[in-house]
Amino acid sequence: MANHKSAKKRARQAIKLRTHNRYYKKAARTAMRNLQEMTDKTEAETFLPKVISRIDRLAKRNVWHKNKAANLKSKLMKHVNSL
Repeated sequence: MANHKSAKKRARQAIKLRTHNRYYKKAARTAMRNLQEMTDKTEAETFLPKVISRIDRLAKRNVWHKNKAANLKSKLMKHVNSL
């Protein structure tokens, strides 16, 4: 366990940030799953920018690597275009 005051604070901040990141990662994964299950092209096209926005936000905050985000977006766009 941390002994210094600053290390204790860092540990508290890490817990808070980890729970924050887990929430947004889970929300993004759920949105991606919902998009993959869509069969109506117009509905999927309106939902796609929202999902891409979530992915970009996670990449911007270094929760996901930028290349992973690019791969996910590419996969989702391919799916929507194939409908």
